Amino acid sequence: MRLIRVDDEPEYGVALGSILVSLLEPEPGTAREFNRWYERDHFYAGCMIGPWLFAGKRWVATRAMKDLRFPVDADAVAAPIDRGSYLATYWVLEGKHEEHFAWAGHQVVDLYRNGRGFMERRHAHTVLVNKPEHHYRDDDPVPIELALDAGYAGLAVVAVDPADGVSDDELGSHLEREALPALMNDSPVASMVSWRYLKMGEGTENAPMDLGMPPGPPERRLQMFFLEVAPEEIWDRFRAYAEALSAAGKGDVRFAAPFLPTIVGTDIYTDQLW
Repeated sequence: MRLIRVDDEPEYGVALGSILVSLLEPEPGTAREFNRWYERDHFYAGCMIGPWLFAGKRWVATRAMKDLRFPVDADAVAAPIDRGSYLATYWVLEGKHEEHFAWAGHQVVDLYRNGRGFMERRHAHTVLVNKPEHHYRDDDPVPIELALDAGYAGLAVVAVDPADGVSDDELGSHLEREALPALMNDSPVASMVSWRYLKMGEGTENAPMDLGMPPGPPERRLQMFFLEVAPEEIWDRFRAYAEALSAAGKGDVRFAAPFLPTIVGTDIYTDQLW
């Protein structure tokens, strides 16, 4: 890895470029087996050992977390809204998307051919996204590149569409100047990274099963907020964020969902999903 210096300020040669997001639902009665298969085999063999993938983390939505999702009639990410108990997130180095997912497409087929799949699950929303945009609470923050390894207490995933008649640039400016500071300043919301969908098939064409809800429209922002406290402690902030975007006539929150980090090496939460 190389270190670049510009005006004596360090810039590091590891930059986040694209990610895989996979929201999954094990069939009832298989949660423990699914959790162990994913954590002890697929997380590594299907993803982490691949070229240019440099970080990964799993998250879980208990029944209590699912009950906080809104709007309740949304079908933008999960349909029904409470589908999807486990979320996997993987960071891929900037400029290396095609190389990694060319490997991944062949790898998943090979694993399944060799009996290392788990068919007792459904995908709620498995997609590839890129074009990251970030917003930080602090002047000297934990970079987004390190977010999956930083030990955050929770994650909030929020899908935002521009309101009718609002341009992409107009929504982006409103988020940066008003909506995100109102949500994040003086709060336990440390950082946010926002993504744009890639079309289905751009790296997912070899998937061995249906991947659930397809990618949303190109103007949608799929935001991930990293939280220093459990999501339920500050979920009112996210409801206020959605209400303020709507009241300003700038954007519509189509999906908002909190997650807890899984506790690696344990089966904790597998009996709390439904």
